[in-house]
Amino acid sequence: MISIVGLSGFWILALLTLHGADVGETKKNSLNEPDVPFPPAFPTVENLAAVCLQGQGRPRYLSSFFPNSGVSHFRRRGNAINRMESWFSLCCRGQEDQILCCTQQAWKQALTQFCTEESSTMTVAYVCCADTGEARWTCFNSELPNPNYDPTPGYTAPPVPEEAGFTFDANAC
Repeated sequence: MISIVGLSGFWILALLTLHGADVGETKKNSLNEPDVPFPPAFPTVENLAAVCLQGQGRPRYLSSFFPNSGVSHFRRRGNAINRMESWFSLCCRGQEDQILCCTQQAWKQALTQFCTEESSTMTVAYVCCADTGEARWTCFNSELPNPNYDPTPGYTAPPVPEEAGFTFDANAC
């Protein structure tokens, strides 16, 4: 026989569970993780104007953006985006007929460095880093959170020092 106390306890537990759940909704950062939209899209003729003209409207990820511990994979993603945006800025100030090729090389070099950093940790690397060659670039250019490089409304990027390490090869264009 079921006791009334046991049945009451069940209903209280069920109501508390439903009250704490967002039924039908998914919270973006339900684990209180930093929001670092990743991966960035491959630069194309279609998104190049936004890459060059709206760069200051896209987020940069300063160290103060991240909690002190437990989010190193998000920190590496943020660093890759900062590096790539810095290199895009260099490309966009270059010769007009080489801007697209330069930004594409910057994208690949930034993500190559990201994968090198990912593989040097004791955690599982980002899934695309396991691929090589064209398969890696195809992987990174899928499921994009911002394929058009749209700016974030009301956001202006803070000044961030230029990242060293980018080498543009005009002969590869």
